[in-house]
Amino acid sequence: MGGDGEKRFAWRIHGTRAIYDNPWIKLDLVDVEQPDGHRFEHHVVRLRAAAIAAMIDDQDRVLMLWRHRFVADRWGYELPGGLVDDGDEPIETIAREMREETGFRAARIEHLLSFEPMVGMVDSPHHLFIARGLERFGEPTEVNESARQQWLPLASIPDLIARGEIWNSGTLITLMHVLLSRPRR
Repeated sequence: MGGDGEKRFAWRIHGTRAIYDNPWIKLDLVDVEQPDGHRFEHHVVRLRAAAIAAMIDDQDRVLMLWRHRFVADRWGYELPGGLVDDGDEPIETIAREMREETGFRAARIEHLLSFEPMVGMVDSPHHLFIARGLERFGEPTEVNESARQQWLPLASIPDLIARGEIWNSGTLITLMHVLLSRPRR
């Protein structure tokens, strides 16, 4: 990987200029050249990294949040998560988000994988975790995050996905990874 044969297929960047920049989103116009020599300006959206966790209890259930997303004007189940603050590590972010959004803390948080949801146009690393050894210590302090919390059996997740009740990319990938990693019965 990364040998001379691949280098000739890499796009070259000749320059970047910010079109819009605030603490939540940055839009750049990037002067790029494709391997065939075609050169043009390409829009790139840059977002802060996100951290998401599947909170699994000892009954093989996952804690889900029922949320409305105004952009798509749609309801669905999601896992707790949030944007990584400058100077924080993703694992610190997810521990805080779980406390704020659910009122639970975890004895163990394990990194599963990281992914980019829309390569080619959007730079937005998503860090996915699994949390176990859950302890309820209070009520959620972030009251705008969900209409309700619900413990759902992991076995019910494929049906919820098929019905379109789970449609957020970070939630989908986290839950699919958890399901695919389970020992076959």
